[in-house]
This record gives sequence, structure tokens and C-alpha cells, in this order.
Amino acid sequence: MTVKTKVQPTARLIEVFSAIQGEGLNVGTRQLFIRFAFCDLRCDFCDSAHTWNAPATCRIERWPGLRDFEIHSNPVPLPILIQWVERQNLPCLHDSISLTGGEPLLHAAFLQEFLPQVRSLTNLPIYLESGGHRPEQLAVILPYLDSVGMDLKLPSVSGETLWQEHTKFLQLCFNSDLELFVKIIISENTDPAELQRCAAIVAQVSPHIPVFLQPVTPLPASQQLTKTPVLAPTPEKVLMWQALMKQLLAQVRVIPQTHKMLNQL
Repeated sequence: MTVKTKVQPTARLIEVFSAIQGEGLNVGTRQLFIRFAFCDLRCDFCDSAHTWNAPATCRIERWPGLRDFEIHSNPVPLPILIQWVERQNLPCLHDSISLTGGEPLLHAAFLQEFLPQVRSLTNLPIYLESGGHRPEQLAVILPYLDSVGMDLKLPSVSGETLWQEHTKFLQLCFNSDLELFVKIIISENTDPAELQRCAAIVAQVSPHIPVFLQPVTPLPASQQLTKTPVLAPTPEKVLMWQALMKQLLAQVRVIPQTHKMLNQL
């Protein structure tokens, strides 16, 4: 008689670490970050192009905040990731667990099994940071999420056109009654008509969903992905675009990547 053993789910990771959240609604809070490999988008401004593909190894912080990384092979079995999270989860330290990337929803099948276990183990809220373009995969893990920060990609800034996907994604999140906000990267090349379209999409779901305009952080010359650098907009344009979106939306805030200022990961 052959005994069948269950194959453990695995995920390809970039890193696991503890840090201060630098973007969006949760800025300034302490989070336990799980950064997943792979992304199916190629945004012109991307500051994490190293996550587009999966490396042979990932790095895991031994003690939260000390940056004492150890190297492990990919892919990572689910029980091992649970152990790493448990080691990081010191009492009263983290406000939530952040699923980031890359695009975490490319690992939806893994997350469907991982998230119920990690919620039970840590009692921490689960925050998903996503490109906001995979509603089908989102639906699989929505019951296990507490908060979602989704991008609305402007074609004039990112080079991606995903209006239909963004609309479905946003509606799914809103219908689930979880904490939700929208992040929009803006640059000197931003088309105001696209911002108007974003405002209309959000307002149609709910004008009270918080929207964050995030001026792009220019990449070093060695990391630039386009021939022409993607630069931040002028202060005058930022003020004008915020006013434009506030015609339809109750909460439009402007916050840069604060973790870059604090030398966080």
C-alpha cells in the first residue's frame, strides 16, 4: 500500500524583515514585511525591479530590525515561512503583516493556505500591497485580509493601461468591507485627464475611499528603466492635481515615500 504524503506549498521570496511602513494609509506603523518574488508588470518608475524574477535565494532577518540577514534557498516551504514569522513576532512590536513584492497575488494559491495559519499564530492584521490588477486572484484570499493598498497605474507614468482590471479590483475590495486605500504614482509626465479618470473610478465606488498621490522617487542613473528619467512633478503641479481630484473625492492626500527618507528598506 502506497502512503500519499501531502506536498507542502512553496513560495519564492525576496526577503522577510521588520520595518516602518513608508507609504499610504499605514505610514509610520511597524510592520512585518514578507516580500514576494515575481511581478507581471513593468512600470517605468519601478524601484524594486529586482523582484520581477525569482532569485535562487532569499534573505531572512534573524531578529526584527537588526538587519542581521541569513540566506535561504528558494522556493520556501510554507512551514518554514511560518517559523520565520513566529521568530519575528515579538510581543507588542508589529501593527500588522505586510504582503508586498513584486506582486503578492501571483502567489494566491500559496497565500490561501498560508494566511489562515499566520493569522491564527500571530493575531496580527494582514495588509496586502498590490498593483490592483488581479481581481480573480484577490477574490481567493479576500476572506483572510484586513487591509488593502492598491495602485491605480497611470499609463502616462507607468507605461501600463489597466483601467478595467483596476475597477473590478477596487469594487471587490470595497464590497468586502475591509480597510482600503488607493495609491497613485505621479511624475512630471502625468496626464491630468488620467487623474480625472482615476477620481471618477474611485468616486463611482465610493467618494470616501482615501486616495494617496505619491510623487515618484527618481531612480539612480544605474537603476533607471527608461532612456528618459522619470522625475517628480513640480510642487505647483502637485497642488493643482490634488485640487482636481478633490472635486470628486473627499480624501486626497500627498505623501512621498517616507521610508526612503528614513533609510528603511
